[in-house]
Amino acid sequence: MNVTITPGAEKFISRMIRFNGGEGFRLSVTAGGCSGLASEFSVEAAPMPGDSVVQAGGVKLFLPAESRLLLEGVTIDFVDTPTKTGLSFIDPKAAPCGCSSSSTASIDIASIVRN
Repeated sequence: MNVTITPGAEKFISRMIRFNGGEGFRLSVTAGGCSGLASEFSVEAAPMPGDSVVQAGGVKLFLPAESRLLLEGVTIDFVDTPTKTGLSFIDPKAAPCGCSSSSTASIDIASIVRN
């Protein structure tokens, strides 16, 4: 699988795993939203049935099949600005939308789920 994780995203994901006592970061991505991606994530002790374990950078991602397809060739970044904090997905193959927003999807930090 070809997914890139920036140092900022790796640091965020590593901290989430460490602080929540899990083994990996489950990232579920679906097609949708203005930018083309909608996503949810959680820290898990083990992958769920059907998940693949992908080592990206220094972190372990648990990815469902659909997420693996949608994340192929994508760069996962972490942004922290006055207006947005969270993961950002940079997909070079995504078409820009017509609503004048950027071509990256972001996840609000408030969407973190602790299991």
